[in-house]
Amino acid sequence: MPLASGHRSRVARYQHLSGVSKILGTPVGGRRQQLRRAVPATRFSRGLMPRLPAKNTVMFLLRNAECFAPQPLGRGDVLVALDKIVWLGTELPSLPASLEVEEIDLDGYRLIPGLVDCHAHITGGGGETGGARFRVPRQGLSEFTGGGVTTVVGLLGTDDLTRTTADLVATARGLTEEGITAYCFTGGYHLPATTLTGSVRGDITHIDAIIGVGELALSDHRSSQPTLDELLRIASDAHVAGLMTGKAGLVHLHMGDGRRGLSLVRQALDVAEIPARVYNPTHVNRTKALFDEALELAARGCTVDLTAFPVADEEDAWSAGEALLRYLDADLPLDRVTVSSDGGGCLPTFDEQGNPVSMNVASPAAMADCLAGLLTSGAELERVLPAFTSNVAASLRLPAKGGIEVGADADLVVMDADGRVRDVMAMGRWHVREGRAVRYGTFEGRRVGDGKGHV
Repeated sequence: MPLASGHRSRVARYQHLSGVSKILGTPVGGRRQQLRRAVPATRFSRGLMPRLPAKNTVMFLLRNAECFAPQPLGRGDVLVALDKIVWLGTELPSLPASLEVEEIDLDGYRLIPGLVDCHAHITGGGGETGGARFRVPRQGLSEFTGGGVTTVVGLLGTDDLTRTTADLVATARGLTEEGITAYCFTGGYHLPATTLTGSVRGDITHIDAIIGVGELALSDHRSSQPTLDELLRIASDAHVAGLMTGKAGLVHLHMGDGRRGLSLVRQALDVAEIPARVYNPTHVNRTKALFDEALELAARGCTVDLTAFPVADEEDAWSAGEALLRYLDADLPLDRVTVSSDGGGCLPTFDEQGNPVSMNVASPAAMADCLAGLLTSGAELERVLPAFTSNVAASLRLPAKGGIEVGADADLVVMDADGRVRDVMAMGRWHVREGRAVRYGTFEGRRVGDGKGHV
């Protein structure tokens, strides 16, 4: 694959764009998506007024990209207008001379869909390892985009008391305003679930940003020890709300390392009519026995989620990369496995008495690191990429995400020769160029200045 030391960029004018306006106005996933010009998130200069760039390009032609959509498409060009992909191919029709299009030659670099992260603590995690000072701060925009994440689902974990669903929704909306796409789950580790409307079904139905419930904890000493009936009631509410709204309607299940494993989910599948897709266990690679149980659930219709946390050689666990390869070798449905970051989450270690002995914090870039590690080890990109993109989007019922096709959202990642994130476009706007962030969250890096509003 030919590679160059940098992209060549120029402004080009064309004479005719057939059907772009029609494509941009079509319904996506059964809903008409309103076109909008994304207001770029910029760093503060003085006072509270953000600096806007002098030029706000709305059309890009990405030339000579080796496209993985996630299936390999070969070498070709991609045309982006506003926040959508409007054309793919090798011979672009002429465009009107009045249209200004920035052309970027990717010189054979691999172009993939933006990563879709179904599990991140966007308001911060932690709080269970020794006091309030261990509450992890919220994650900034560039921490996600720097890891190639263009769509994220936020959630609450152990601390679903001092952290709230209201703050989670507001934070998801803020990230969306800053340029990526963010959703969230209602609830947290415990039952009764923390909600905004008073019920899980009400939250999913009435609040646009909420698409499911989680991360409800099972087989973990920090859980509320839910019963089968309680799990079935939550799953029923999520499923029905999903049917009413077209949303995912998932129960995203935090799996601990307790000896009960996934037994409660197996019982739920045995005794009730709720579809298996509703149950979405995560962290299933945290022990090898739990992973084996997860394979059985995938065969029954569940989508299982692997967490890209660090794993030591002596641990009774699989890294996300190793677990993914084992799943793909297991003759199971290829679309029922995903990888997530747990970004912003606390990664504590407990002794046998449940006392915290150490902690770490998960990075939103963990998915990109896992993907790069897989490629370095010789894995084929088209084989492993769906677990980071299209599989996640399908599970979350987000048809405009996770792929490169006409009508999809313009969420794109350019990979360098080593499989690392080089450039990131989210909703048609560049966030990372040549490995460096060019857009930041509203308050990223902001500090108190001279007392006169200067920062």
